[in-house]
Amino acid sequence: MHPAFSVIFLTTLIGVGQGLFLALYTGQVYALFHVLSAQGDRQFYAVGSMIALAFLIAGLVSSFFHLGHPERAWRSAAQWRTSWLSREVIVLPGFMACVFGYGVAHYFGWNVPLFTLGETLQVDLIMLIGAAGTLLCFALFVSTGMIYACLRFLQEWHTPLTVINFILLGGASGFALAAGYAALAAPALTGFYAKWALIITVLAFVSRSASLVRNHKLKPKSTLQSAIGIRHNVIAQKSQGFMGGSFNTREFFHGKSAAMLRSVKWLFIALTFGLPFVFLTWGLSSSNPGLLLMAFFVQYAGLIAERWFFFAQANHPQNLYYQTVS
Repeated sequence: MHPAFSVIFLTTLIGVGQGLFLALYTGQVYALFHVLSAQGDRQFYAVGSMIALAFLIAGLVSSFFHLGHPERAWRSAAQWRTSWLSREVIVLPGFMACVFGYGVAHYFGWNVPLFTLGETLQVDLIMLIGAAGTLLCFALFVSTGMIYACLRFLQEWHTPLTVINFILLGGASGFALAAGYAALAAPALTGFYAKWALIITVLAFVSRSASLVRNHKLKPKSTLQSAIGIRHNVIAQKSQGFMGGSFNTREFFHGKSAAMLRSVKWLFIALTFGLPFVFLTWGLSSSNPGLLLMAFFVQYAGLIAERWFFFAQANHPQNLYYQTVS
């Protein structure tokens, strides 16, 4: 498939926003259950939520560059019964509203207990907004991943690993950013976020490696014979019937060499997993905010390459006919 940078930035930017929000809320839940003693102040969570919201808005703006008629984007929400894209369009603004509400609630200190669970667990409005935001966050991860995983004819995408990778890669980048942010604004929480960023980065490496191995072993279900509906044992493609390119040759094929694809694959493995692991470990041991922020920026650069490779690797069945001459 032809990688569209508007979609690459959409999926990677909202992934960071989702991961950062999950990091903030996870830290608060840990403190609620007294697993984590140190907490940031109200400003830490409020500013952190606005940073997450900024990434979400940037991703949303990026998506408009992929539309031929952005003014008609609202119509895509009408097909929510059958379309994962439509569900994503509905869930994303709902999640953004929760992130905004979570930050505002922290800023104004709306932490008066509303009720008590058990004997000691006091639940306030902030926790309720955070819980709703967490549900919508995972719903958004699933919706975004299923847009690609539900396409049976694209074997490279049609696997649960696609959704799992979207969740883990977004989570890893969000927790890495949370570690760098905490090192600047709430140093007591740095270790918590950095360790989780390391764990999720390792899990993401395992999951993404599994998808790479799976895709390497795939065999196309269609042949040149079945693609054009001619029952003959020997069919050779000589021409596509026209001299120039077409929509099919532009939109369904990346147009790059196999050597470049292999280079991008090793590049994103190094930038998304290897170097961030080194920077996170180094930053955690030295409590250096610069190293932790470097881990995030390097990992995000790797995610752009990873997402480009994700789209380019998908081999559309129509390329059985067009790829030889495109």
